[in-house]
Amino acid sequence: MNSAQDSSLGREVAYPSRYDASLLFPIPRAGARSELGLVPAALPFIGFDRWHAFELAWLDARGKPQVDTATLRVPCDSPNLVESKSLKLYLNSLNDERFADRDALRERIVSDLSAAAGATVAMAFGVPAISGETGESIDALDIDIDHYDPPHPDFLVADAGGIVEETLSSHLLKSNCPVTGQPDWASVSIAYRGPRLDRAGLLRYLVSFRHHAGFHEQCVERIFADVLSRCRPQWLSVEARYTRRGGLDINPWRATPGAPEPLMRREMRQ
Repeated sequence: MNSAQDSSLGREVAYPSRYDASLLFPIPRAGARSELGLVPAALPFIGFDRWHAFELAWLDARGKPQVDTATLRVPCDSPNLVESKSLKLYLNSLNDERFADRDALRERIVSDLSAAAGATVAMAFGVPAISGETGESIDALDIDIDHYDPPHPDFLVADAGGIVEETLSSHLLKSNCPVTGQPDWASVSIAYRGPRLDRAGLLRYLVSFRHHAGFHEQCVERIFADVLSRCRPQWLSVEARYTRRGGLDINPWRATPGAPEPLMRREMRQ
């Protein structure tokens, strides 16, 4: 079974000089999910991992370089996530590969990523436009914070006095790569219908990821599971939009079935 420690993360790796699908490094989702008590056959959420690729290049049939951007969408019920550095190396391995047309390139990428993820991956050329804030920011709250790890779900409190429907957002989510220790920065939006979330507690909870080691997808699933368990909303949607690294940014989304899908958008920091 692949683990993050077996990947190219944290290692000096030569950039590929030719196409190589074996560069893609799948990591089973089951291990991190079992720590949260999640059973693959009965996941409490739907969702996907949306990747924005800014460094896509290849050769046309006559050898002329082509460049574009792309949006990739990996379903959250796929057995594996694809480690980000391996995806970067894989995309770079296409730089000197000839393709008859853009559709041939897309079909190759979809086929290779679907094989790595263990489920059908979607791809479209282009990335979403940058747009404004979604929801009400909680970042300006005047509170003291002194807990930065581990993630502390006891901070999450909901008011049992009434039902609201709202979206809360924060740009203060930070976690660390579990292999290299490098910081991962994100903006997170939490939309829900249910008892009103205590904003101070929610902000303290999000900041408690600050020194936590976890992949982007795993952090979002932990946030979703903790809010769902502690606050019991009628429906819940959690999306994190991570800043770009190596020409890629990752935007995991998890939600209760029937929750509205988030708009295709990017943050200013992406």
